[in-house]
Amino acid sequence: MKKRILFTILGLLIVIAVLAGVKAMQIRAMVEHGKKAVLPPDTVTTATARSESWETSLSAVGSLAAVQGVTVAAELPAKVVEIAFEPGAKVKRGDLLIRQDTSVEEAQLPGAEAQVKLTESVLARDVEMLKDKIVSQADYDAAVAGHRQAMSQVETLRATIAKKTVRAPFGGRLGVRQVNLGQTLREGDPIVTLQSLDPIFVNFALSQQELSRLRVGLPVRVTSDALPGPAIHGRITTVNPLVDAETRNVQLQATVANPAETLRPGMFVNTAVGLPVRQKVLTIPATSVLYAPFGDSVFVVAVDNVVKGGKALRQKFVRLGERRGDFIAVTDGLKEGETIVSTGVFKLRNGQPVVVDNKLSPEFRLAPQPKND
Repeated sequence: MKKRILFTILGLLIVIAVLAGVKAMQIRAMVEHGKKAVLPPDTVTTATARSESWETSLSAVGSLAAVQGVTVAAELPAKVVEIAFEPGAKVKRGDLLIRQDTSVEEAQLPGAEAQVKLTESVLARDVEMLKDKIVSQADYDAAVAGHRQAMSQVETLRATIAKKTVRAPFGGRLGVRQVNLGQTLREGDPIVTLQSLDPIFVNFALSQQELSRLRVGLPVRVTSDALPGPAIHGRITTVNPLVDAETRNVQLQATVANPAETLRPGMFVNTAVGLPVRQKVLTIPATSVLYAPFGDSVFVVAVDNVVKGGKALRQKFVRLGERRGDFIAVTDGLKEGETIVSTGVFKLRNGQPVVVDNKLSPEFRLAPQPKND
């Protein structure tokens, strides 16, 4: 009985050993096949690192301000009897905004005008009688003073009516209405905001170290994350003669055209002042860079030593500079004329065989203008 159990255990051990050997041979064969297997080449698009001359610029964060901006307010206390504008509408200088109650002044105006005519007639008679010395000089002076007082009363009433007839002081875009029909306004109560948006000011500051290179007339490019699209161009119109004693910065103001009124006062924008001196840079498409915490890199297309006539990738770490449009400058790690992969770099690896096909390669521009299709 014991011999039978022993033979059974021995047989099981032999079967297990045979199975383990067969499995080891299979794994060894798979490993050898994996070492000899060659992955099919991946299709990539390429671009050439080229040297270009870029305009030197000074960058800063700016704030937009209206060339003319005001909150239209009531000058005299009175009730609102007419609202003649629509919130957000564009108005011209002199357009009627609101009309306040002027019934008292309008009722007094005819009597004041009649008094002017009366004093004018009295003055005309006194002029003739003074020549004949029928009236004294004192009576004539009193007639002149009475006429002037009557005219002053008329002008006062007309000025009051004009102040209660609120008009746009300049052309621009209206804001939110802040009054209601029938509301009694006090002196200084706001009615509506009015902003002149075209052109518009860009206020920004640069270090005093750049003061020698700044002057009126230099070009300025304005961009904003809130307004995707091409940069808006303008020029420096004011260089503040005073340097801020706390920040040691000099304030500058540029004027840019804003016909579409996409730029609004109070917005933050990125400004770049173009300088006359140009710099030579090595540029590549920004999409060719593989960004990583341990360093940025690109894939250079080189000759594959394994496959005759084939091409493979060689990863190179680079140091990057300024970015403009679809391109980015390389300050170190790449040579002019080297061919690099321009798109889809996140799925590539070092030493990978590739095939170049630029039929679907995107067009890279310094000043891209995206279109909505």
